[in-house]
Amino acid sequence: MKDKSITIRDVAAAAGVSTATVSRSLDPDGAEGVSEKTRLKVVEAAASMGYQANPVARTLKTRSARTVAIVAPELTNDFFMDLAEGIEKELSARGYTLLVASSDNSVEEEKKRVAMLADRMVDGIVVIPAEDRGDHLTAWDKKGIPVVLVDRLIEGAGLDAILSDNEAGARALTRRLLEDGYRHIAFAGGDMTISTARERIAGFTAAMEEAGFHPPRDSLYLGGMRVDDGFRHMDTILQSNTPPEALVAVNLLVHLGMERRLLVRPSGRPGEGYMPAIAAFDESNYSSFLPACRYTAAQDAAAIGKKAVQCILERIGQKRRSGNAGEVTEPRTFRLPVMIMNHFQKS
Repeated sequence: MKDKSITIRDVAAAAGVSTATVSRSLDPDGAEGVSEKTRLKVVEAAASMGYQANPVARTLKTRSARTVAIVAPELTNDFFMDLAEGIEKELSARGYTLLVASSDNSVEEEKKRVAMLADRMVDGIVVIPAEDRGDHLTAWDKKGIPVVLVDRLIEGAGLDAILSDNEAGARALTRRLLEDGYRHIAFAGGDMTISTARERIAGFTAAMEEAGFHPPRDSLYLGGMRVDDGFRHMDTILQSNTPPEALVAVNLLVHLGMERRLLVRPSGRPGEGYMPAIAAFDESNYSSFLPACRYTAAQDAAAIGKKAVQCILERIGQKRRSGNAGEVTEPRTFRLPVMIMNHFQKS
C-alpha cells in the first residue's frame, strides 16, 4: 500500500534535488529547466516511495485544476454526448479531467452553470450555446477563463468556434432527395436563435432554388429542436391536404419525433398510408431502423472534439503565459465537413 504521508520534501531528499526541481520534474505540462537525467531520477524516486501529488495543493499553488468543463443544452441529445465523449478522450490523454453540465436549453441556466464552473477554478470551458447571446461567455473569457464554442456559433462573441459545415450538409441532403425525383420537399424544425438551424435552413433553401424551385413559406415547418417539436410538425403535416413527398429534418431529435408520429397513426384517420422520405442531420446507431429515413448527415464528433481540445488548451496556455488579461489574438472559426449516409436501398 502506498504511504500517503510521503511528501515532496522526502522525494527531494531521496533524489538529491530541491523541492522546486521535484515540482518541475513531475509537472504533466513538462519539466521546464530540468535535464532528462534529473527528471528520470526524480520520477523513479517518487515511484519507489509511493509519492502522490496533492491535487488540491497543486491547484492552490498553480491556480490550475487541470480541468475543462463542457456545458451542453441537454444531455439527452446523442450528438452532444458523442461530442463530450470525444472531448473527454482527448483531454484525458493530456492529463486533464472533463466536467459536464447542462443548461437545459436556457441562457439563464447557462449563465449559472458557467459561473459555478468558473468559481470551481476550471481551466477552460467548452460551450454548446443555448442561444445566440454570448456576452456572459465573452466576459468570462476576458477574465482569464478561456471559452471555446462548439457546434453553434455566436456572431460577434470573439471566441474560437468549431462547427460542422451545416449549410453544405443541408444542401447535400436536399440534393439527394431531388436526385431521387422528389419535388415537393419541406423542412421541419429549427429554432432561429440557434446558428445551426439558420444555416441548415439556408442550405435547404439554396438547394431548392438551385434546382429551380422556390419553396413557399408553408414548406418550412419551423420551431423547436426537440422530439416533441418533430412530433408536432408531423402531426400538422398529416392533416394537410397536400403533404410533402419528402422532408429535411433539422436534427436527430426532431427526426425521431417525426418518425414517432408516423408510427402512432390510428387507422382510418387523416394521413393513413402516408410515408414521406426523410433526410435528417445527425447519424445514429438506429438511423437504419427508422422507417422513413433515407439519408442522414453524419457529423464528425470525434474530429470536432479533438479540434475543440486543441483550441481550449492553446487558449489556456496563452492565458498562463500572459496573465489574466490574455493575449490579443483573433478568434478562429473552423468548419468540418459532414458525410451523407444512405439508408435506402433501391429495388
